[in-house]
Amino acid sequence: MGDQGWAPRYCQWLSSKQNTIGPTAPSCDTLLVPEKSKKHRVVIPWSTHFKDEYKKVSNLYANNKIRTNKYRLWSFIPRNLFEQFHRVANLYFLFIALLNWVPAVEAFRKEITMIPLCVVLTIIAVKDGLEDYTKYKLDKKINNFLTRARSRDYIDKFWSEVSVGDFIRLACNEEIPADMILIYSSDGDGICHIETSSLDGETNLKQRQVVKGFAEQAYEINPEDIICRIECETPNNDLNSFRGFIENVDGVRVGLNKDNLLMRGCIVRNTEAVLGIVVYAGHETKAMLNTMGPRYKRSKLEKRMNRDIVWCVLLLIVMCFIGAIGKLKTRLTDTHREVLIPISLYVSIEFVKLGHIFLIRNDIDLYDEVSDRKIQCGSLNIAEDLGQIEYIFSDKTGTLTENKMVFRRCSIAGLEYGHEENAKRLETYQDFDEEEDEAAYFSSHSSLRHASRARFFSRKSSEFLNSRIFRSSSSMGFVGWRQLAFSSPLVSIPQTIRPAQESIELPLYFLHTGPFLFRLKKTSGYI
Repeated sequence: MGDQGWAPRYCQWLSSKQNTIGPTAPSCDTLLVPEKSKKHRVVIPWSTHFKDEYKKVSNLYANNKIRTNKYRLWSFIPRNLFEQFHRVANLYFLFIALLNWVPAVEAFRKEITMIPLCVVLTIIAVKDGLEDYTKYKLDKKINNFLTRARSRDYIDKFWSEVSVGDFIRLACNEEIPADMILIYSSDGDGICHIETSSLDGETNLKQRQVVKGFAEQAYEINPEDIICRIECETPNNDLNSFRGFIENVDGVRVGLNKDNLLMRGCIVRNTEAVLGIVVYAGHETKAMLNTMGPRYKRSKLEKRMNRDIVWCVLLLIVMCFIGAIGKLKTRLTDTHREVLIPISLYVSIEFVKLGHIFLIRNDIDLYDEVSDRKIQCGSLNIAEDLGQIEYIFSDKTGTLTENKMVFRRCSIAGLEYGHEENAKRLETYQDFDEEEDEAAYFSSHSSLRHASRARFFSRKSSEFLNSRIFRSSSSMGFVGWRQLAFSSPLVSIPQTIRPAQESIELPLYFLHTGPFLFRLKKTSGYI
């Protein structure tokens, strides 16, 4: 449709969607910019014909820039002092320093009493400032990631420059910069696989579906041809819920759900290219709404120290009363000064924490060879809590382990087959007998011929894991501790599984596949 045909129609359609107040209808320019609503939000996709209106709409919502550090230059000193005086010892020494300014109870020079407290506060403030600066640099790095956004043509944009309504094009293994609606996938069936480990810790791939009505496209959609309006729920932190609809100029509405939403922080897998429209950006994305935000974290050790210091102060008050009464009765002149609450207590603890963090970050056992990264400590204040964990309650072990689906063994017609890696580990427990009578040939066992129809997939790749079958008793040996391998690769089709080789007679048909349901914690399929 030409420019002069659909542009006025688009304006007329948007105008018809607004409620007019009074006898005079508002102008088209006013109607293109919806008012903020607490129940839903309206998104107008990017268009060269309505750039000004698109900017007005996107400016109503948060941009895609994030900030996780706590301090700013102008607020660092007051906010850090406020946090430090949550420590009882600091309040105690501040009280002693101020009390020393009272002439009646002045024990020694007033100026000297402030020096130790200032030194302690300064050392801890420097440590907190360096920690916060590290978070600032990480935020800056993330905000400067590049992505492909539509602006007449696809251009590189910083993540921080992405706005609600932008068209974002991603390739395989790219991270999603903002929450967006999936409107195109290079997969012929409109499926996109994503990895959500950064959100829920699950490394198994999840499927997302192109919005109904766009999935039938055999080629990549031109954003200039998309004339629609998106209405969805306001930002929330529920990762398993999303509702909304897309409405075109003819008034046809297509529903949206969580299967159409690509969330920030997820990674596109097994899909060459995807295209989406941003609906939530920055701190309004589900990933950011699930973070607690910048806050001061206190370990169990610090909380315990605060309680102990309160008891020390009470004990000190009791000792002062006893000493005052004893002074009146004994009239002793000799004095022995003691320190019950050392002012260097927190400084010593902070240096111990820094040493603890250094040892954790340089522990070779915590190094990840796959990503070539060392372990990162997000906070310097709670590392000691790691050694105080007594019980872990979890509904799945994948969160606590590597979540790798490793084949161990299977039993077919009474014969047990194991994995080759397990054989190396277990051969020390059981002697191998080459003349075992139960050694069988693959070609002669009907049950194994059925087993050859099975297939293995790589969790993060679409390639099959192919291997060969040992066909002789000498190479196969005791089947209990040898790798079970299959020689018939299968071709993956969403609704059917058919053998790639003509030697296998029967294809397998998927009648229905149920997606993974978070509430039921299961998935299902019918063959």
